[in-house]
Amino acid sequence: MASNRPAESTSFAPSGTQTIGFASRTDEGPWEEWNPTEDSVRPVRGRHRVTKQRGGGLARSSTVLGVGVMAAVGAGGMATAQTGKPPVSISLPDLSSVTDSAKALIGEEQASAPKGSATVLSTAGVSTTEAAAGTKNAGEALRARIMQQAESQQDRIAAEAAKAAEAAAAKKAAAAAAKAQDAARTKAAAEKKAAEAEARKKAEAARLAELAKQFALPTSSYTLTSRFGDAGAMWSSGYHTGLDFAAPTGTLIKAVHSGTITQAGWAGSYGYRTVLTLDDGTELWFCHQSSISVTVGQKVSTGDVIGRVGATGNVTGPHLHLEVHPNGGATGIDPMAWLQSKGLNP
Repeated sequence: MASNRPAESTSFAPSGTQTIGFASRTDEGPWEEWNPTEDSVRPVRGRHRVTKQRGGGLARSSTVLGVGVMAAVGAGGMATAQTGKPPVSISLPDLSSVTDSAKALIGEEQASAPKGSATVLSTAGVSTTEAAAGTKNAGEALRARIMQQAESQQDRIAAEAAKAAEAAAAKKAAAAAAKAQDAARTKAAAEKKAAEAEARKKAEAARLAELAKQFALPTSSYTLTSRFGDAGAMWSSGYHTGLDFAAPTGTLIKAVHSGTITQAGWAGSYGYRTVLTLDDGTELWFCHQSSISVTVGQKVSTGDVIGRVGATGNVTGPHLHLEVHPNGGATGIDPMAWLQSKGLNP
């Protein structure tokens, strides 16, 4: 049997030259002996070292894939796998130590990729362009729905406002029409009332004109001096009880209306007085006459002469004192108003 030659001993700390294969290198060293301790072999918690591999695309693709998955998960799960299986919890390591390395790898991957191509994010074939397009399309759809809802709400508000404005306009128009109708009724009532008053006035004027043909003023060429109700000490009652027509002595006194002579003669402070009783019982007293032309019981007509103006009795000058006593009463009324009611205007 043959035996193997014993192996030569080697040093783990070459001084300056190391032979590898058929070539020698002088750029490394010096080497030191490594003695592992408890602290040096303790596992690093929360941090993972990533070794940059040269010449292979698998590590770079895996790193890019991991970054893409983490970005998708951090964005809120825009892509969710529908596998039908219950969701599995994923524990992500602390990636703060690999940020720079990931950025470098992504930059190299993008630089090595052809222009116009998208970096693959997963084995499912979803690219960043497609993901961005999907996100954009979803956002546009959401924006479109929001705008549609806003426009619908604005249209509803506008319709309600138009309806309210139409109702307000109709109410205002109804109120204006009612006001106009009330004004028209008021105007018509006023016009009717004015027309009725005018008709009554004309009728009264016609009646008085007709009466004026039946009544006459007691004398002519006169001046009214004292009126009914004037106060004074010269009258025993304290006020004047008739209407005085001042005229020259001898002026004719006429019957105001047809009637019967019921008194004719001296009457104290009234002097010579004639009483004419009309058909309705009204008595007319003609006082202070200078002479009497009729007798008791004589029938007279409107305008007949019954005496002459004088200054007999309690007087200060020639005049006719006329009194009116309805139904032959002791108390007289205003002769002016009575004469006017018969269509006469002294």
